[in-house]
Amino acid sequence: MTLPQTETITLNRDNGTLHVTLNRPEARNAMSLTMVEELMGVFAAVEGDATVRALVLRGAGGHFCAGGDIKDMAGARQKATEGENDAFFSLNRRFGEMISRANRLPAVLICVLEGAVMGGGFGLACVSDVALAAGDARFALPETGLGVIPAQIAPFVVQRVGLTQARRLALTGARFDGHRALALGVVHEVADSAEQLDNKIQELLAQVRRCAPGANRATKALVLDVDQVPMEQLLDRAAADFATAVNGEEGQEGTLAFVQKRAPGWSE
Repeated sequence: MTLPQTETITLNRDNGTLHVTLNRPEARNAMSLTMVEELMGVFAAVEGDATVRALVLRGAGGHFCAGGDIKDMAGARQKATEGENDAFFSLNRRFGEMISRANRLPAVLICVLEGAVMGGGFGLACVSDVALAAGDARFALPETGLGVIPAQIAPFVVQRVGLTQARRLALTGARFDGHRALALGVVHEVADSAEQLDNKIQELLAQVRRCAPGANRATKALVLDVDQVPMEQLLDRAAADFATAVNGEEGQEGTLAFVQKRAPGWSE
């Protein structure tokens, strides 16, 4: 995989894991349009490379992401005054395209949530396959307090925590820490020290390595299509995918490894 050149994010490939760090610490990693485009480029590269089994997304400088970049909003306002009537629509919708693509990423998406996890950062957390949070991380949907709406984020928040909780969070702008995020179902695990958080990341990546890459990708596609594809059609597709998996290289290797009481080759 050839990784794209980036300015607002840093990339580090470690075997089957791609570490992606939002790198605008002076702005608490606020999501600029440039960052959105760079993430889209990274996701496109990962989609085309089956050897990337996990993507770890976190922020530099002790913060995950403080939401949208105010400078981009100001730029869109200027364009609007100059007659570009869809400036705000285009800016907002492009973020939605990015978060939707993150949601459908074939690799396991792991979000490491520290410091500010606001607005767009909250949305990214809600499309992760696994979310790990620092206990003192600060979560919120602050948009309505700013006179705007969490337009591209709200549907994914509903999917993550359910309608009643999403309504409360979006309509009050409530702020809460990592422990409360765990109770709400936004995140899966919480750590109260940097060392503990790093240990949890390594444990999680070890778990991912124990899963067959192709089986993981097919399973993720299957679960994401629940309520999107008619059930009988989905079950037919799942049965076909199962038969393909059983007769494929991973299925044969997994069965042989079980009989021989050894780890399968993909876990090495």
